[in-house]
Amino acid sequence: MNITFCCTGTKAAPWIEGLQAAFPDASVTEWAPGAPLADHAVVWAPPQQFLDEQTALRGIFNIGAGVDALMALRLPPGVPVVRLDDSGMAVQMAEFVTHAVVRHFRELDGYEHDVAAGRWSYRKPRSRADFPVGVMGLGALGQRVAQALSVFDFPVRGWSRSPRAVPGVQCFSGQAQFDTFLAGTRVLVCLLPLTPDTENIMRRETLSRLLPGAYVVNVARGGHLVEEDLIPLIDAGQIAGAALDVFRTEPLPAGHPFWTHPRITVTPHTSARTLREESIAQIAGKIRALEQGAPIAGVVDPGRGY
Repeated sequence: MNITFCCTGTKAAPWIEGLQAAFPDASVTEWAPGAPLADHAVVWAPPQQFLDEQTALRGIFNIGAGVDALMALRLPPGVPVVRLDDSGMAVQMAEFVTHAVVRHFRELDGYEHDVAAGRWSYRKPRSRADFPVGVMGLGALGQRVAQALSVFDFPVRGWSRSPRAVPGVQCFSGQAQFDTFLAGTRVLVCLLPLTPDTENIMRRETLSRLLPGAYVVNVARGGHLVEEDLIPLIDAGQIAGAALDVFRTEPLPAGHPFWTHPRITVTPHTSARTLREESIAQIAGKIRALEQGAPIAGVVDPGRGY
């Protein structure tokens, strides 16, 4: 069995070493143009040339949960594209989003500002009932985030493209229920896959439907947010602020207004990092299952884009 590794921006050696340990009898190599044909590919944002040349693939395994970069390419017909289910990312995402929501709700950002100025301040406690959190996207990551937030007694709402049932979460689905979901949400968390249907889903029109003084947390993809719409809504008071971990251009360009806006918290796409050992173990298990003709989780539906 031949396995090729083609992950843009990723140090190949540790991944190849781990995959080789999982498949001692296989040939595991980093792809280069003109490389021999492989049976399986482990990828992240590969070039189109890679897919055009690798015409014998039986499986394409993405080292992340998001597959929007792959969906933008011409994929070989009939070859399953498989994403990671979790591999330690769900708990990281739950930590990150819970921190962002609690930081805003408890006004810890305001306290930090006052402390930096040498002020001993007091803010009146807020009621959790006034801060319903709406999670857009109820896949493995979204469900974990929604359930983590419910532990802190926030009213939690969830919206997904198709109906879902999540314990402790008021669920909405489809375009018909989208406006109702937004209208009852004060903290909006985006965990949607990026598809043509979800691109620009957070724009002036939709963000204006949130409860007044809403807060936005984007940990999905930069393409979900129309960046130029956000700051005017914050400055007008409709949106209280935002915690943004993903951006249309990454790294976020120097001079971008998000860097310096006092009500926007920027982090460098670090909400949930791929954990290499856990990911290799999951991918190896899925390759073995695919070779044996057994069903595997995480197979992407190209028609839906995730």
